[in-house]
Amino acid sequence: MNLKPNIIFEDEVLLVCNKPAGLMVEPDRNNFPNLLQQVKNYLKDKTGDKTPYVQHLHRIDRPVSGIVLFTKQKEHLRNLSEQFAERKVFKYYVALTSKAPTQSEGILEHWHRKEKKKAALVPEGTEYAEKIKLEYSVNPHGSFFLWNIKLYTGKFHQIRAQLASVDCPIIGDEKYGSLIPYKQDAIALHAGKLIIQHPVSKKEMVFEVGAPF
Repeated sequence: MNLKPNIIFEDEVLLVCNKPAGLMVEPDRNNFPNLLQQVKNYLKDKTGDKTPYVQHLHRIDRPVSGIVLFTKQKEHLRNLSEQFAERKVFKYYVALTSKAPTQSEGILEHWHRKEKKKAALVPEGTEYAEKIKLEYSVNPHGSFFLWNIKLYTGKFHQIRAQLASVDCPIIGDEKYGSLIPYKQDAIALHAGKLIIQHPVSKKEMVFEVGAPF
């Protein structure tokens, strides 16, 4: 795997990467390669600072590709974190499935709870459950179906679990029922677009990168 991050935007405050599928965003106990360390190494080489500050604002799953936002200035971490917490950040994904839902567009709403290493969709009122929501449209894409998804909430494995719940598991996602192989350590889900407000200029920033499928 390429040890250099694929940077699609950088200024004094922000750094935005297109993460390949199979790479973790942050370190884990197994010490796998991760995007955060790649970005730190890049900034070390660029600035000569042995301990550059950089922090990701969100995560995407290891087998998912796409946009990850970092800040290089700690004083803007709170502003950016609050944008995510207050749902002022707009997140768009694309996915491939082998089946189409009964409705070609719509909204999926469920109650979600993380159970060990998997997301469970549970009845309303279940202890520790949180409401989740996404909006989608689906079109044929070769022999598969391409989903365009606007994510309103960003919970653990949310898209993967919600699509599986309508009998449309994402291609390659064995954990949620897909029987169709994809690439190694990858599923056909891509974080393709992110919209935020720049913490300094206050301008709307739109980051977009095409899916690898």
